[in-house]
Amino acid sequence: MNIKKLIEKKAALKAEMQSIIDTASDEERAVNEDESKRFDELEKEIRAIDNTVAMADKARNITDIVSPSGNVTSTKEAEERAFSDYIRGKVTEMRAGEQNVTMDNNGAVIPESLANRIIDTVKDLCPILAGAEIYHVKGTLKIPKWTKANGHDITVGFQEEFTELTADSGKFESVDLSGHLAGALTLIGRSVENNASVNLVDFIVKKMSETIAEFYEKTLLNGSEKTQGVLSTQNTVTADSAEAIVFSDLIKLQSSIKQVYQKNACWTMSPDTFTAIKLLTDTNGRPLLEPDATKPFPFTLLGKPVYISDNMPKVAANAKSVLYGDYKGLSVNIRENISLEVLREKYATKHALGIVAWFEFDSKITDEQKLAVLVHPAK
Repeated sequence: MNIKKLIEKKAALKAEMQSIIDTASDEERAVNEDESKRFDELEKEIRAIDNTVAMADKARNITDIVSPSGNVTSTKEAEERAFSDYIRGKVTEMRAGEQNVTMDNNGAVIPESLANRIIDTVKDLCPILAGAEIYHVKGTLKIPKWTKANGHDITVGFQEEFTELTADSGKFESVDLSGHLAGALTLIGRSVENNASVNLVDFIVKKMSETIAEFYEKTLLNGSEKTQGVLSTQNTVTADSAEAIVFSDLIKLQSSIKQVYQKNACWTMSPDTFTAIKLLTDTNGRPLLEPDATKPFPFTLLGKPVYISDNMPKVAANAKSVLYGDYKGLSVNIRENISLEVLREKYATKHALGIVAWFEFDSKITDEQKLAVLVHPAK
């Protein structure tokens, strides 16, 4: 079963559902009977795909395999054992004559279950990736983005009978997401490989996840020459000072996001900015930052969770020091999920082996209303 193709098909079905709504909206009419029927069919098919993917994931983790020695183990455990054995120079059979480490001209391709572990760990380490709107579509993904036409928006008001309504509305624009190739390489010393007390699989998952999460976080925050990050949002609040943060800055920043988008909003800032805010108090002398043991990072600010990132700018003139909002304002198209390979011979002269990761993605802001950033003025 090709899970990736199912996910791509789901994205296409969602796009068709949105197209039905957009067509009716553009023509200023209700959805007709045929469109409504097609919409229900698309929804049913998407639910079927979701159920299939969930079932496949369960099956992958619980399927029992009998090895040649007669031991019974899960597919996931067998894949990781075979991979660990390969790194240590051994070849493990899952069933008679069946190996679970795919070989190519350069080395060994890491099993899918291990790649999925790395993907899950990356999301745990990178909150902005976990919170963004994620797509898996080949080619170019076109996402509708609502904008105000010439500064206008849809308006509602009281009207007099027999008086014409004045058309005053926004419009949909298209945001294109393609894919840009990225790679990461980690070298592991042979001393680690030969140390029987080291869990090689966990070691590789940890090292690769940290490297990829750092890259994702930096890129999704600050953008790059190929991608757009959340700090490029046009929804900005000017701080009172070029070199400091005051209580009123945070109040204004939080208030710049509409109430409807506040539910999943959070703060993102650098460690230095966090320290500066930790010293601030409200009008009653109470610290703004409050401990909250239920959160991954145990602090909240004005009722919302706080995330710290070394990739956020520090407080300085013209700097964007604090991000607030819902990460789903950013859309990320992961066109090719993480694939990894082990390179044994290439780094043999360095007494090391290489773990190389490839992935392909693109990111752009698709809902400015969900994101806001604090910008310090020039001196």
